[in-house]
Amino acid sequence: MPVNATMSASTLIDNELYLKKLEQDCLRDLAANNTAAPPEPYCRGVWDGWSCWPDTPAGETVYQSCPTFVTGFDPMLVGHKQCMPDGTWFLHPESNQPWSNYTTCVNLVDLEWQQHLNRLYETGYSISLVALLLSLGILTYFRSLRCARITLHMNLFASFAMNNALWLIWYGSVVNTELLFNNSIMCRILHVILHYFLLTNYAWMLCEGFYLHTILVSAFTSDRRLVKWLMALGWSVPAVIIVIYTSLRSNSLDPADSKQCYIHEGNYMVVLMYPVCVSMAFNLLFLCNIVRVVVLKLRSGPSIGQSQPPRAILQAFKATFLLVPLLGLHYLVVPLRPEKGASWEKFYSVISAITASFQGLCVSVLFCFCNGEVIQQFKRKWEGTAFARKRANSCTATTVSVRWRERRKYDYQSAPLGPDLSDDQLVSSKRNANHNQEQQQQEKQQEQLRPQEQRGTDEEEPPHAIMPNGTTSNDHGEPAKDRRIFEHHLQLPAQLSH
Repeated sequence: MPVNATMSASTLIDNELYLKKLEQDCLRDLAANNTAAPPEPYCRGVWDGWSCWPDTPAGETVYQSCPTFVTGFDPMLVGHKQCMPDGTWFLHPESNQPWSNYTTCVNLVDLEWQQHLNRLYETGYSISLVALLLSLGILTYFRSLRCARITLHMNLFASFAMNNALWLIWYGSVVNTELLFNNSIMCRILHVILHYFLLTNYAWMLCEGFYLHTILVSAFTSDRRLVKWLMALGWSVPAVIIVIYTSLRSNSLDPADSKQCYIHEGNYMVVLMYPVCVSMAFNLLFLCNIVRVVVLKLRSGPSIGQSQPPRAILQAFKATFLLVPLLGLHYLVVPLRPEKGASWEKFYSVISAITASFQGLCVSVLFCFCNGEVIQQFKRKWEGTAFARKRANSCTATTVSVRWRERRKYDYQSAPLGPDLSDDQLVSSKRNANHNQEQQQQEKQQEQLRPQEQRGTDEEEPPHAIMPNGTTSNDHGEPAKDRRIFEHHLQLPAQLSH
């Protein structure tokens, strides 16, 4: 990595007022120590913008601890400044200006670690984005899957997809030194839009938890009305929060709130953090109550189910905890960020990167690709395609047979009668022609009815046929059990459907 790029990438200063105070303190200290200057020639003390360098004898090098306020610098390392033999500070060959060497302040091991971590984020967001777009395409294509639950899933997938795409744009463009220091309006708008969709992500996870909890504990709830309310809340409430956050940050007088594309947390990040914490707390309560209701149902009715209670409870807990990624509760694994340099800081960073970037992939697999209804739709689509090909081949053979008989009929009727036939022979010939015509019509009708009569033997039925009441039947013709709507979320044992 070029030295200039390393230097410019590490100049993300948190507070300009703090720098101004450091400069004033430096100049005051240099003035106070002016009486104890070294013998000539020497380099006079100077403030270089980051550190205060004292008077230094010619030909010597002075060292200072690396600044703590520069992002990317390790304060445990040191920078240095060289005084030349003629009593002047070392000049950089490119800029021909006095130069302090801070290249040693960059922890190259930590820098490489951060780059690997960013690549992990980008990989996870990219894979999740592809999976989410495929899920949205599948759920949009199969219109028979449309219901309140699938509508909520589609909105959650859409918020995930937008959030992942914007994070990829952020990592690809905004983590750029020149763009950060220009602090353009476009990068600040990108920050606002990114955090809006981040809030919608948590809002829709809360909507999923509230919907599942409501249909489980309340049997008399209108799905259509409930989904309308959740649609309004899932997109509008985050918009209100982000407007408040943007207005506070844009009108702040603190440079930390307005500089460098809002890349620093600033003083108003709590406006976004509190709603996220509230969302996760409610989802945790919903999940606990769902587990409680499920266990009570299993304990109260051992006689109505075929499975043993311990096994049923184990299946219920296993299925219920599949809701953890759907409700965003996996973030509770690492709720608190460790201090800088803590022993488990890297572990926290890796777990956070995996849970955040691969969450979209996880919900796509669990609630779309592995969804029983989606798999059944693909089976029906495949069986319908195979059935259509078989019918097309059968119709082609029947059409050729009918056309051949029609041609023979036309040739027979249009053939001229011989002039040497008597009247009796003519009458007999006409009778035979009429008889043959009637016989051919009967054969034609039987030929048309034959595919319908032999459909049960010539063509294979799907393993699960659709009954007149809308249910499905197995190979023995028995109707399959109907599943309640919350069982599509939980995949509960069969006794809960009673």
